[in-house]
Amino acid sequence: MLKQDLILRNPLRLLGFETEDILPAGGLGAVLAHAGVGKTALLVQLALNGMLRNRNVLHVSLNDPVNKVTLWYRELFEHLADRYETGRVNRLWESVLPHRFIMTFRVEAFSVPKLEERLHDLTEPGIFSPEIMIIDGLHCDATMQNDLAALKNLAGKKGMRVWLTVHTHRHESPGEDGLPASFSPVAGLFDLVLELRPERADVHIKLLRGAATAAGSNLLLDPSTMLIKDHS
Repeated sequence: MLKQDLILRNPLRLLGFETEDILPAGGLGAVLAHAGVGKTALLVQLALNGMLRNRNVLHVSLNDPVNKVTLWYRELFEHLADRYETGRVNRLWESVLPHRFIMTFRVEAFSVPKLEERLHDLTEPGIFSPEIMIIDGLHCDATMQNDLAALKNLAGKKGMRVWLTVHTHRHESPGEDGLPASFSPVAGLFDLVLELRPERADVHIKLLRGAATAAGSNLLLDPSTMLIKDHS
């Protein structure tokens, strides 16, 4: 079955975790990388896997319009399913789309209370109740300590698993904990931290914080498709 085949290609499974829900309900996860390395692509793959498992995914974009986010999902889904017959792929795509909702904010207009208000507008009338939320484009440094704490509290109240992209700078040296200095002050709020690290022509996926079971993972992002691949 096509759907099950794609679930078995789950990037979380490739990362070495024993279960697919590597974040606890109410947990925060971060993907750190420089600009243009593949943060959004990685999180869209996690979202697609959730959608294939009938989990509702809310994608909150602070930089890109809805049509660009939609294109990310469609292109990565087609790469994932490129070995299968087009008609089957299209039918599966249509069947998983109801599990995704895209929400956009201007960066300067984003706040956790506003997010909670818009969530209420979705959930109260039964339009959409997310189980996984992706926030792409939020600054995660010491100035955001209170906002991120409020976000974690919101995730706990709603029982959501929340993933964020975190932009890092090339000039930053990692601290003793291996985390960029700008991110370290808020790192304690996160249950899992992954880093995308370019090394020559490859992009390595490194676990910086989280479950020890994934410590031996040896994964890359394929630069041609932006899909996760095993490098072992």
